[in-house]
Order: sequence, then C-alpha cells, then structure tokens
Amino acid sequence: MKTYFQKDYQLGSFELFSTSHIVTLLVVAALGVCLFVFRKTLQKPEWNRLIRYAFVAILIISEISYHSWFIFVRSWTPRYCLPLHLSDLSVYLVIILLLTKNLNLFKFLYFAGLGSALQAMLTPDLGRFGFPHFRFFEFFISHGLVVLACLFMVAAEKYKPTVRSLWITFLLVNVYGAMIFVVNRLLKSNYMYMMKKPGGGASLLDVLGPWPWYILSAEAVTIVFFYLLYTPFWIRRKKDQ
Repeated sequence: MKTYFQKDYQLGSFELFSTSHIVTLLVVAALGVCLFVFRKTLQKPEWNRLIRYAFVAILIISEISYHSWFIFVRSWTPRYCLPLHLSDLSVYLVIILLLTKNLNLFKFLYFAGLGSALQAMLTPDLGRFGFPHFRFFEFFISHGLVVLACLFMVAAEKYKPTVRSLWITFLLVNVYGAMIFVVNRLLKSNYMYMMKKPGGGASLLDVLGPWPWYILSAEAVTIVFFYLLYTPFWIRRKKDQ
C-alpha cells in the first residue's frame, strides 16, 4: 500500500488517453448523465441535501489528503501547492456553491470551474503519478466533482448560465490571471501556466505557440470553449421559442 503514496513512484508515469485515463473520463461522464436521468429524484429536498453534502464532504477530504500528502513527503511549497490554478480554486468555490446554492456563483463556475476542470482532466499535469497512485485518484476525484457539481446545479436546481454571465466570467478570469501573474513573479511559480507551459507535451497550450503568445491564443480558445458550454442552453432556448 505504501507504494501508491510514494513520492518517487516507480509503477508508471501518467499516460495521456491510456486505458486508465479513458475509463476514468467515462466514469465521470456516466455519473454526469445519471444526474440528468435521475434529476427528478435529485430535486427532492432530502436527496438534494444528501448529494450536495456528500460532494462537499468528499471534496474537503480530498483537499485535506492532497496537502497532507505533500507535507508527509516533505514537498509542500507555496510555489506549487497553493490552490491558485483556476481548476484548483474552483474546488473551494464549488464547496461554497453546494452549501449556499448561490446563483451568481454558479454562473461563474459553470464556465470557469466546469471549463477549467474539463481541460485539466483531458490533459492532466500529473507527471510520473500514473494509475493507481494516490495523486491520480485525488486529482480526478476533485476535478471530477467540480464537473459533477456544476451539472448537479443544472439538473437538480434548474440553474442556467447566460451570455452576460459568460462575458462577466471571461472578464473575471482575466482579472484573476493578472493577479496570478504578479503572484508568479513573486513566488517564481507557474500557476495557471502563465510563465511557461506544463511539461510532458500533452497540453492544449503546446499547440498555441511560444510564450507569451500562447497566452493570447488561449484567450480566443477560452471564448470558444465558453460558447460551446453555453450551446446546450442556447439550443434549448431556441426550441422553447
């Protein structure tokens, strides 16, 4: 068992779109579909409360275990371990969303949280921590629950994003990015991959040009991705007209 928590893991690095990666993505996708299949059940107060609190409990345990592991292997550092990547910050915001059911927070997280978590899961920066290392499970559980929590609010609470919230989110993400750039300069860190691309050559950023041009290219990709996330609601609105 100790093998799966080692810092110098020897049983295989993470491989993009390996069997374990694809199966994990399919499991998250299947759970997402289930949220809509059983949406009427999830709209009942007792089930709604149970799922929300279960998500919150799992996310809290996941975050505590994440930081505890880094401390245990003596690798915790503010240059790497602070929850400043957008997908990591979204974990904490999703906990607040599930507890408060705040509609404005949902509108932000539907684009920023769901979008960043999906991107993180599709091209994870896990390095040598492949399946079945602790980091593999912790990563996909935390990011997967961000996705599922956003979908839960759509299915169970009938929340909907708007085009206005799409552009407000885009603006807020850019303001946050500017703040993180300053943090990166101070800590010599690479949060939100603003200083350099992630290693491994498996990121979308790898096809967007060299630094700093890939940051500008990512702006356009972000807008396109946000509109793709909004498309189901646009189609539904057109059908209802």
